[in-house]
Amino acid sequence: MMRILRQAVACIAVFTLITGVIYPLIVTGVAQLVFPRQANGSLLIDNGKTVGSSLIGQSFSSPKYFWARPSATSPIGYNAANSSGSNLGPLNPALTENVKARITQLKAADAASKSLVPVDLVTASASGLDPDISPAAAEYQVSRVAKARNLDETKIRELVVKLTKGRQLGILGEPRVNVLELNLALDNLKNK
Repeated sequence: MMRILRQAVACIAVFTLITGVIYPLIVTGVAQLVFPRQANGSLLIDNGKTVGSSLIGQSFSSPKYFWARPSATSPIGYNAANSSGSNLGPLNPALTENVKARITQLKAADAASKSLVPVDLVTASASGLDPDISPAAAEYQVSRVAKARNLDETKIRELVVKLTKGRQLGILGEPRVNVLELNLALDNLKNK
């Protein structure tokens, strides 16, 4: 009986060492060698300072910045530790009220705009942390941002086009613009 117990304990120790230490170290080492930026969180650095990750949205409320999709995390928006969708279905009156309030806020921020508000500016993503908006959502905001920064709209549109990422592998997903990257580029554009 003791022989079997020793064998069982030895097996647990060996497999714990293999699966709990050796395998994670190998995977982490390979990730650091092959994908160092991604393995370290896809961090964005501006003027030597880490300003965020390209994988997690951030809240921008100033009219001089592009605004991201609403965050479904609460009580603090874009809280990665609290990632979740709103779980509000299309027939839920709370979703309708939230969307109406967001449309009102967007229209108030740019009263001159007669364009329809893109859906991704008024609905949260499944994770509540989406860092990207559609090119249409970026285009909707160009006029407001240009006015707030006293810049030519054409210059800002060119920046949006430059930073628009296509479908992954040419077929997956939709074209998108990372809001944090766009806003950093805007700040650097102003500094040039």
